[in-house]
Amino acid sequence: MTGLHALLAAVLAPGFLANGPVRTALIVGGGTGLVAAVVGVFTVMRGQSFAAHALGDVSSAGGSASYLLGVRPMLGFIGMAILAAAGMEWADIQDARERDLVTGVVLGAGMALTALFLYFDARSGSASGAAISILFGSMFTLPASIAVPALGAGAVAVVTIGALYRPLLVSSLSAELAAAQGTRVRLLGLAHALALALAVSLSAMTVGAILSPALLIGPAATALRLARRPGPAVALASLLGIAAVWGGILLAYDSYYWTPGHGWPVSFFIVFLIFLGYVAANMASGSRTAADVSRAEPHCSRCEQD
Repeated sequence: MTGLHALLAAVLAPGFLANGPVRTALIVGGGTGLVAAVVGVFTVMRGQSFAAHALGDVSSAGGSASYLLGVRPMLGFIGMAILAAAGMEWADIQDARERDLVTGVVLGAGMALTALFLYFDARSGSASGAAISILFGSMFTLPASIAVPALGAGAVAVVTIGALYRPLLVSSLSAELAAAQGTRVRLLGLAHALALALAVSLSAMTVGAILSPALLIGPAATALRLARRPGPAVALASLLGIAAVWGGILLAYDSYYWTPGHGWPVSFFIVFLIFLGYVAANMASGSRTAADVSRAEPHCSRCEQD
């Protein structure tokens, strides 16, 4: 036990686990890392990484509007992301280029609304620091009261993905095959879009709207580089997502001792750790790509096993 205490003392800065804001960041951030990873694996497999980026920017409009109206930012993030996700999915655009075009337009509109609401926030003087919190996150300022609703929203996303795992996997590999099996592909896509909206909203609240795609896509893409089956990829991505968030929180807390009074942003460390993990996975896997999981099972012969 003495050796364990010595190791923890060497790794953890004094007062780390006793700090209330840090505990809240660990709880909310860890849950967000898990949710983002689970939803992110299917998002990458479905080729919707750009849509996830767009939803992050659109959700920032809801968050900035919440600051302006004096309501919980979480409600704005989730509400705007769900509206945008539902609208994009119900548009039912099959052509990849046209879908990217619509996504790009939605992304631009979301950023424009964010700029407008933040401008009004600044003019009213009622939301000091709102721009930094919305765009780049501020995990150490999360109120303890947000933990339960945030984990609840995350649980809804994970349960949705878990309940639809097999048909969602088939449709991610081949929408035509899923339709031939009688799956309601459009309704399934809407369910995934709603889970994606929740994951994006939580990511935007923790690491910021600008950096949320890194948390959603990075661990998932890294896991798909290393794992050869979807099930293990989801498990590995979850571990990577949680590790990146917790590691980022620890490094950000320690950074106050590197430059006293001027700690480094949590979001920087989280995204940097995700980037290092992805680079390491690329080096380890050689030419293997994230899409190899799909190509390895063109007829989804292992779906029943996963």
